[in-house]
Amino acid sequence: MSTLEERPTPLSSTTDYQIGQDNIQPFGMDIHNLVFPVSALCIIVFVALTLGFSEQAATLFGELRPWLTSQLDWFFVVSVNFFVLFCLFIAFSRTGRVRIGGADAKPEFSTPGWLAMLFSAGIGIGLMFFGVLEPVTHMLNPPLGVAGDSEEAARLGISAATFHWGLSAWAVYAVVGLALAYFSYNHGLPLTLRSAFYPLLGDRVWGFTGHVIDTLAVFATVFGLATSLGYGAEQIAAGLNELFSIEPTTIVKIILILGITAIAICSVVAGLDAGVKRLSEINMIMAVGLLLFVMFTGPTLELLSKFIVGLGDYLYYAVPLSNPVGREDTGFYHGWTTFYWAWWVAWSPFVGMFIARISRGRTVREFVIAVLIVPTIFCLLWMVVFGGTAIEQMAMGYDGVRDTVVNWKPELSLYRLLDQLPMSFIVSFVSLLLIVIFFVTSSDSGSLVIDTITAGGILNPPVAQRVFWCTFEGLVAIALLVGGGLGSLQAATLSTGFPFCVVLIFMCYSLYKGLSKEPV
Repeated sequence: MSTLEERPTPLSSTTDYQIGQDNIQPFGMDIHNLVFPVSALCIIVFVALTLGFSEQAATLFGELRPWLTSQLDWFFVVSVNFFVLFCLFIAFSRTGRVRIGGADAKPEFSTPGWLAMLFSAGIGIGLMFFGVLEPVTHMLNPPLGVAGDSEEAARLGISAATFHWGLSAWAVYAVVGLALAYFSYNHGLPLTLRSAFYPLLGDRVWGFTGHVIDTLAVFATVFGLATSLGYGAEQIAAGLNELFSIEPTTIVKIILILGITAIAICSVVAGLDAGVKRLSEINMIMAVGLLLFVMFTGPTLELLSKFIVGLGDYLYYAVPLSNPVGREDTGFYHGWTTFYWAWWVAWSPFVGMFIARISRGRTVREFVIAVLIVPTIFCLLWMVVFGGTAIEQMAMGYDGVRDTVVNWKPELSLYRLLDQLPMSFIVSFVSLLLIVIFFVTSSDSGSLVIDTITAGGILNPPVAQRVFWCTFEGLVAIALLVGGGLGSLQAATLSTGFPFCVVLIFMCYSLYKGLSKEPV
């Protein structure tokens, strides 16, 4: 059990949300004592039932996903549009001058270092999986009524992919990250989701309502991460089949998840600096190296041109793609956008806590602009380089990537692209290693975030708790793969993303209420 001395000391501020002994122990126990056992028990029961009744689970998730996307499409799209507008409002209103950590706070990292860490947060298993697949898919089946496989469709394909990974996604992360950073660094509250609701709930955040908020955050993060881990397992299995003729069976995927989860546990036990940070630096270097390799061995000048044009195209198409009214492109709207928005909401505690921990000393305006713009530009570059190279290969008569879309083998898209580049075997093997490292860093970083939430905001929770969460993230991914594959992973993300999206809407109001009282 934690003690009061282990928790952050409240900082001086216009409105101190003081943490007293009565606040920390409203029921005679630390605030994390209910969150951990309840969320852990629910996850254990979920894994057991899904593995024990895999056929029924597959049927349930198979029906749940299309129902959620068709019924909740408007809610997710309107909510994410609101998050974008909210971020812009607080950045350019008087609240934008508020400094995270107080008026005298100094940044802990240099601006280039800080931007580099934001940049690294935009890279993950998802970009490796979708960087080639998505632009080509949207070119062949474009939204907004555009004719498929045309020049306009090619430009829209890259813009639509960037739309899903750009400003809208990072606005969700910015809301959570800014709320966590502000209430933790400016008011000394624990670095956990419930703290962001103190202006609305007062001391009730240490009671039942706070437990519910943190528990929802845990569920959202676990299933959001499980989806990413599932995609990673599919792509790693496909790579092993491509390079070493190992059949990508379900058993192989389970073994992969178990093996890589074991590596992640070692990283988690080693700690943030010795394990997580070192692996993150490795995958950052490898990802940038892969990006530059594809750029300079592919149609370099054409890609640079696509990037410049893509900036304008992205801004042009963002508005109609964000419109929830009268959409006829339901395959794109439901199958892609609605799922993505739920996925980003589920990921928001994970990414939000990461960017909160590195952003002390920045103004709200600086925080929002950097968090929205830097990763968006990088994601556009990634889609242009990988998706644009695949599109150029198709124009030259190579249909390897097209076949993975037409026959829907998404896990093969990256490897089909690399087949046409120099040293394809070596580069594919390096890509396979990169996906493995992304898998490990997603799992270990996610475990640390979940552990922090369930430990009431303590930055160094018990090692046993970290091992538990790392283990069960892998088991949830296995359970969902067995119980319906990628469709089940997506259904789980949608079902947890919905209630947590409601939480984020109220978080915006609470954050504004806190910021508006700050002297600027």
